Amino acid sequence: MLTTVTKRQARILEIVREQGFASIEHLAGHFVVTQQTVRRAVNQLCDQGLLRRIHGGVGLPVQNQNLAYGSRQGLNPDAKRRIAHAVSNFIPDGASLMIGLGTTPEYVAQALSNRQDLRIITNNLNVAAAFARNPDVEITIAGGTLRPLDRDIVGDAAVRFFSGFKADFGIFGVGGIDQDGALLDFHSDEFQARQAIVANCRIALLVADVSKFGRNATVRGGHLGECHHFFTDKPLPAGFRSIAEQYADRIHTASDGAVDAA
Repeated sequence: MLTTVTKRQARILEIVREQGFASIEHLAGHFVVTQQTVRRAVNQLCDQGLLRRIHGGVGLPVQNQNLAYGSRQGLNPDAKRRIAHAVSNFIPDGASLMIGLGTTPEYVAQALSNRQDLRIITNNLNVAAAFARNPDVEITIAGGTLRPLDRDIVGDAAVRFFSGFKADFGIFGVGGIDQDGALLDFHSDEFQARQAIVANCRIALLVADVSKFGRNATVRGGHLGECHHFFTDKPLPAGFRSIAEQYADRIHTASDGAVDAA
């Protein structure tokens, strides 16, 4: 089930990511609300797996696995919509697209769902569903092992599937981005599928909001330098200044006004 994070909860997440831990007392003082109000907000975040309860406050979850898909769908939705809108403006009608795993690629698919004469090649059932009602879109779906909670296809068969095509654009997300520009994921199957898209498209587009910078995921594979374009929602954090300067010509920052009013 999709659960949207409120603005206050989004700010709580930012504080905890910046500090690693935040006490209930500190958060109550920051927002000028009661500790009971803060506890309700953080309990919801913990129930979604976005934070972890620690005595007296909350900290970051142990990142040995990714968050549940429904929780990720509702995390940073405005940022993902802005990114998706910017990508939609970048992609011409009549293009062939490989679209990979994750919630941000799904948002991109939704932004593109009414376009004409697209050919979609994907291992993401959420992406396929976004296009399914448009008769002007041809959809080809990977065979292989289904991850039912994520509604995607992974494994060797999915990697071979992408190798059988050559697409104009490859659009994919990532679990995290390290300070040296390395791309991180939570499972080797995710990395292998992503690399298969990069290898078999003419123009590689990484889509990720700034919360992915510095996010700890265990599987290292690929680099920001392999992406022809990178779409995000805000300027990169201060710790990534050298990366921002090195790849300035590839980074597209979606402005606050980039999304049509819904």
